[in-house]
Amino acid sequence: MLENLSGLLAEAKQKKYAIGAFNTTTFESLRAVISAAEECQTPVIIQHAQSHDGIIALEEIGPLMLEHAKKAKVPVAVHLDHGATFERCVQAIRLGFTSVMYDASGKDFETNVRETQEIVKIAHAAGVTVEAELGSIFSSEVGNSEGDCLTITEDEAQLADIYTDPQAAKEFVERTGVDCLAIAFGTVHGIYVKEPRLDLDRITKIKQAIDIPFVMHGGSGVSAADYHQAIQNGICKINYYTYMNQAGGEEIRRFVQETPANEPMFYDTITKRAQAATKADVLQAMRIFKGGSV
Repeated sequence: MLENLSGLLAEAKQKKYAIGAFNTTTFESLRAVISAAEECQTPVIIQHAQSHDGIIALEEIGPLMLEHAKKAKVPVAVHLDHGATFERCVQAIRLGFTSVMYDASGKDFETNVRETQEIVKIAHAAGVTVEAELGSIFSSEVGNSEGDCLTITEDEAQLADIYTDPQAAKEFVERTGVDCLAIAFGTVHGIYVKEPRLDLDRITKIKQAIDIPFVMHGGSGVSAADYHQAIQNGICKINYYTYMNQAGGEEIRRFVQETPANEPMFYDTITKRAQAATKADVLQAMRIFKGGSV
């Protein structure tokens, strides 16, 4: 069932769980995510990031995402992740996506506000949900494909500058009218090589300033306990990609290593193995986001 993101997030916010948002860069990953959501009986968000255009173009994968969302036995929102231009957001809206993220977080505050306001006007006129970002999400040196993010830092002054400020978040949301906000509190895109330095109390402080659904980008290296606490504090949407992608890749590695050199190897067998491993990893994430354990 194709659903608007706002409705899904409103229920998640009320019932204090988070909905997983999974980048589906291949047909196999798309099938894995939808199948996992149906097995877990949970709403899900499938998304395409502009930074993944080199893997597959939006106009190619978008219609497949929408078709699978409509046929799914659970509610599915189809989302543009990290849209960097007005043109890309409009393209997703015209395709039928039910939500778009316009990411101007790398620009100054006033420019972010002004440009996000324009996207909100366009999207809301079409009944489409808008996500924006305030603050900066770290980038790991390994496995990151999310575009222009800051590298991991140990500098406390820099942390204060790039974490989302509660009062700035309040002003941003009130001036732009966005439906949900991605906030920075120490999470990382890519494979995390150290223990995350999460400021989970910051989520609560932002929620006290402005009570809308919040989004966690960069869930790499986050423990189940920290996920649960972040959700209790106000996170309603969690972007998840690197580890599910790695799970499929590692399964291919195992299969190749285990297959004798004199035996034939078929591409469709490899994709089935990768899809199954991806689904297993996504299922685990979904259960955690609903409040369960690993």
